[in-house]
Amino acid sequence: MDLFESKGIKPMLIGEAQEAFDSLDYIYELKLDGHRCIAYLDKDSSDLRNKRDIKMLSKFPELLNINKQVKYRCILDGELIVIKDGKPDFPEIQRRSLLSNTFKIQLASAKLSASFTAFDILYYKDHSVIDLPLMERKMLLEKNIKENERIAVSRYIEERGIQFYQLAKQNELEGIVAKMKDSKYYFDKKTKDWIKIKYLLDDDFVVCGYILKENGAISIVLGQYSGKELVCKGHVTLGISTEDFKSIESMPRINSHPFYELPSGNDNAIWIKPGLVCIVKYMTKTANGSLRQPVFKGLRVDKDPKDCIVE
Repeated sequence: MDLFESKGIKPMLIGEAQEAFDSLDYIYELKLDGHRCIAYLDKDSSDLRNKRDIKMLSKFPELLNINKQVKYRCILDGELIVIKDGKPDFPEIQRRSLLSNTFKIQLASAKLSASFTAFDILYYKDHSVIDLPLMERKMLLEKNIKENERIAVSRYIEERGIQFYQLAKQNELEGIVAKMKDSKYYFDKKTKDWIKIKYLLDDDFVVCGYILKENGAISIVLGQYSGKELVCKGHVTLGISTEDFKSIESMPRINSHPFYELPSGNDNAIWIKPGLVCIVKYMTKTANGSLRQPVFKGLRVDKDPKDCIVE
């Protein structure tokens, strides 16, 4: 079946994290803080889907016509972002993703419009191009897109990864991604051909429960999967007046904890069905994998709980 018609693509994933490095064999791009999406574009329509294959254009109607900016039918891999104060703003993209009221969506779209930054092309004209080397795909991508305020092509540099990382750090951006120049594209696969070099550390966790605390706050109990078992990964604090807590509180409760083994300090926890994912920023991890100085960044709808895996 034709790749464009069948849809349902699961994107290639970063398979390694390490310190910044220089190499002639890699290109370096900014790691944008948004939602990873696959775009299916032709002369008649645009279709933008997140990693879970959920259609996004109803939430981001300002991107309905990005198909008019491509010369030929194509499938693009990229990042859906909202720029606020000159930087990608993850809480805003997440808030937009959770809206359902059409009027509120239109207001948000007018106030802070989203854009799609494409960093790869998977299909061109009438055929798949995933077996082409990355640099050839980059040439096709640049040739096929006419940029405007709603769609852009990701810029990259060659060789100077350390200097580029330092620039991202100075501007307090999320980090950079190193990609091997001759790499192919593999659907739904973690590959070491792509390497993340992060300044602001964060990770995704399953929301497993919460503990009510004083002063209008809760402590969210975090988990990640090791095989089929959920492992407790500590806590992060959140205010009970937030929209995110309303989503957490509305989840079905369960009678006992979902972990293989429950650490002490969770006696008063309210356990919920492990169906939500949150992203947490932190300074470092302890020897047992708990987080130092964690900060709740937001819920995310573009990731399945089963994909929150212990590294």
